[in-house]
Amino acid sequence: MDVSRSTLDRYLAFRRALGPRPTLTHTTVRARGLDFAVYRTPPVGDALPLLCINGGLLFDHTLLWPALAALAAHRPLIFYDQRGRGRSAAPPGITASRIDFDAGDVPALREALGIARWDVLGHSWGGGIAMLAAAQDQAATRRLVLVNAVGVTSAWLPPMHDAGLARLTGDARAQLAACDPTALTTPDLERHAAYTQAFFPAWFADRHFAGNVAPPRGTSATGAVVAARLRRDGYDWRDTVRDLPTPTLVVHGAADVLPLAEAERTARHFARARLLPVADAGHNPFWEAPAVFFAAVHAFLTEAAPLS
Repeated sequence: MDVSRSTLDRYLAFRRALGPRPTLTHTTVRARGLDFAVYRTPPVGDALPLLCINGGLLFDHTLLWPALAALAAHRPLIFYDQRGRGRSAAPPGITASRIDFDAGDVPALREALGIARWDVLGHSWGGGIAMLAAAQDQAATRRLVLVNAVGVTSAWLPPMHDAGLARLTGDARAQLAACDPTALTTPDLERHAAYTQAFFPAWFADRHFAGNVAPPRGTSATGAVVAARLRRDGYDWRDTVRDLPTPTLVVHGAADVLPLAEAERTARHFARARLLPVADAGHNPFWEAPAVFFAAVHAFLTEAAPLS
């Protein structure tokens, strides 16, 4: 049996079994002096909404939609384009942009939408935004899901280029090797966009699967400023999120080039976190292991007992 092809086949079979996707409606919401593009799936009974925060820093909500559509069967999903991404307005003076501003937008959006309480899911850099936002908005964040999230410090960043090279072969490796990660400390959008495309195949555990997914192209100058600042200055969120009491599920593809050790450290750092390593999955377990991923997230969000 071709194991690589079976991973893709299982994903395609999972997608077909879902049936038609729900309608995603777009609205514009004013918060913190900016107009944000917000996208919602239909209500599902009295289920709390789940805010889904994409990663990537240069990208809009389409990194997670329709990837997370399976969750919409049980709860309304809310996506949004972060400031200066997609159809959301860029802030004035984008050179001052930082991830802390993105985090502060989350509780402001919740209030602008008239939502008293919700669950929050963040993927990759969106996981960093989600944990910082939950720390600011604890009373209104019922549960938190971190999916292959960045670590609570930037210690994981410097080794990533070499780790990506080790994951790749042939033309894909040559394309990444031609990129200079030290140039990413400046907010040159073209450099950041080219690098994210070159690195993209390294995020997958399955090379065949990676070859069937087109790398997205980053388009946000605001996001490039944020990314450059994080690479240049580093970050340390340990004091901000230490002993965060929000019940948290830390999901992490065990074969991610972003080490599982970072997820283990995050789970230990929070007061009520549960770690779920997903075998044979890389940075996007909702693609490479959808049955395991969606069952685990749904179970966590619907369990009645508090997380111990």
